[in-house]
Amino acid sequence: MPEGVPLYQDLTVKEFVSYMADLKKISKNEKKAKVQEILEKTNLTEVSNKLIKNISRGYKQRVSLAGALVTNPKILILDEPTVGLDPKQITEIRELIKSLEGKHTIILSSHILSEVSQICKKVIIINKGKIVAIDTPQNLENKTNKESIIKLIIEDTKDKIIEVAKTINGIKQIEFVKDNEDETKEYKIICDENIDIRREIFNKCAKEQMTIFELKKLEATLEDAFMKLIENKKEEEKN
Repeated sequence: MPEGVPLYQDLTVKEFVSYMADLKKISKNEKKAKVQEILEKTNLTEVSNKLIKNISRGYKQRVSLAGALVTNPKILILDEPTVGLDPKQITEIRELIKSLEGKHTIILSSHILSEVSQICKKVIIINKGKIVAIDTPQNLENKTNKESIIKLIIEDTKDKIIEVAKTINGIKQIEFVKDNEDETKEYKIICDENIDIRREIFNKCAKEQMTIFELKKLEATLEDAFMKLIENKKEEEKN
């Protein structure tokens, strides 16, 4: 399933899937049942008699996927399957891809790393044509997460939080991020790896009568892992 969906706009959805079945040499005895099965699997039955040019981009992605699935391939290659879709359509296509788990080996190419993290069980990161990492999304994220980062939004009119932070073991750095319209302030607190100081921050701020609006530990993402790996590769090339 290529990124640019190659569909015949003047065919109906059902006609296109039938045409793909013919191209892939599905026997006449099997074709009707197979086409109907794929239309149901990709949730296309309600638009099966509509011309492809008259359906939405999200449905067109489903039609393209149906064409790829019609022969029940062992390996399914999807190139940027959600590009250009609205949030609702993206969610639907992701769920459709995940529903195929266990029935096909799915190779998904995407620059949307949050999508890769949600869908894939194994990730290959390629930089300048070379493989720089192969691992699960979780392992890649954990390898990158060498520090614990906490987001703190607090009502602190007298700027006491900096002094409070100095009394808490494990804090490596506290950074002011921004002033908010509701007169709160946002900080980023960087701690040693595997240290969670949220309870201590809460207790000490309460003693100083500073109201906490948000106290959240930020998790590393696949985007973080990707950027770290690329930076490390650049450093290696310099040396």
